Amino acid sequence: MTSSTSARPPGRPRTGVNAMVFAATLSTIRKMGYARATVERIAVAAGVAKSTIYRRWPSKGELIVDCLLDEFGPAPLEGADRAELLTSTVRWIAAKIGEPGVGDAFAGVFSDAVSDPDLREILATRLQDPYRIALQDALGEPENRVLFFIDVVVGVLLHRMGMTGEPMADADVDALVAMVLAHFEKE
Repeated sequence: MTSSTSARPPGRPRTGVNAMVFAATLSTIRKMGYARATVERIAVAAGVAKSTIYRRWPSKGELIVDCLLDEFGPAPLEGADRAELLTSTVRWIAAKIGEPGVGDAFAGVFSDAVSDPDLREILATRLQDPYRIALQDALGEPENRVLFFIDVVVGVLLHRMGMTGEPMADADVDALVAMVLAHFEKE
């Protein structure tokens, strides 16, 4: 006699756990701030055990990096020419950093990385490098120039978010685009 029930491993189904944890992470950061958004609080908000999070992400920093990667997705490198590509990239980064909880998470994990070399390595290899490489390929620019672009754009946007608690206004994003375009037209 065969059973009509499907064979499933014991325990709760895990479909969607990452999505639930990522949503809870950004929500918790938005409500409580980065420092107070502990793994325990994120687990409660996600409706999962703290051990579920730690099995996937050994540290809060690694959770935040994966959350940001999920939130950002691949860079939409679009544009008919170099100026359009740079413009659309700056606007995309500005829009992403302006999303609720994202700027806070980004700034918080950067702040933690100042005194944590392991987290700096994770940020560089898992978060920055995929975007840097894609931009290098799309722009035909060397690594140091693309890193400068990333430093200027992300740095300015996070600084504004940190100083005002608000994303950069459209007029200021326009000014940032103009500055970036002027620099990259040189040489």
